[in-house]
Amino acid sequence: MGLKIIESYDSSFVLEPDAQAALFDSLTGDSFLQQVAGQLQCSRIEFAELLFQPVPYSSETPKGMPAEFQKYHESSDFAIVNVPPNFMFQAKIFKPSRLCAVYRVFKN
Repeated sequence: MGLKIIESYDSSFVLEPDAQAALFDSLTGDSFLQQVAGQLQCSRIEFAELLFQPVPYSSETPKGMPAEFQKYHESSDFAIVNVPPNFMFQAKIFKPSRLCAVYRVFKN
């Protein structure tokens, strides 16, 4: 069984306004922010209101994310977090099936 090479992948998506608002509420909840900040060993984090759908690994996307988000992966001022499946379910988001959120990290 060989690997299938994907030349291009459409990672675009649009969330319904109500679903986006519900998801953003979950992603900015105090307990979730504290939990993630604890895992990152920083004083606090702030949701940058940026979401992306993970993409298959390729020569153009070696980090498994759209190229425009790779700058956040390389910066120590930001963290990329997988959106918990229960947050997506509560917001009634079923497509895409996975999302990642970008957070600004404060190390004070």
